Amino acid sequence: VQLQASGGGLVQPGGSLRLSCAHSGFILDDYARGWFRQAPGKEREGVSCISSSDGSTYYSNSVKGRFTISRDNAKDTLYLQMNNLKPEDTAVYYCAVVQAGLCSTLDTYGVELWGKGTQVTVSS
Repeated sequence: VQLQASGGGLVQPGGSLRLSCAHSGFILDDYARGWFRQAPGKEREGVSCISSSDGSTYYSNSVKGRFTISRDNAKDTLYLQMNNLKPEDTAVYYCAVVQAGLCSTLDTYGVELWGKGTQVTVSS
């Protein structure tokens, strides 16, 4: 199984980006999907997660109200719509397969599989 994030780029503060994460191979339906990010010199942190069982979504306080996670099961694709971007959102963003029971924690400990990241830079 491989995950590949895309859609990153350079955007001005207040702008928007939509990240996508496609996967190849088989993933058990009972795994959640999440987005994580890592800024230079900082630890990787959880951004958002979506449950596979009931579609519940979870967000870090820093992005709540600005980011929206979604998934298209027919296309096997995970999305992260990012609005009102701020310079502090600058990071490499990673999609991941997450243990269902740890989705709400947004903890990297719950990640079963990491995808390749995509760079998001918010700067004027």
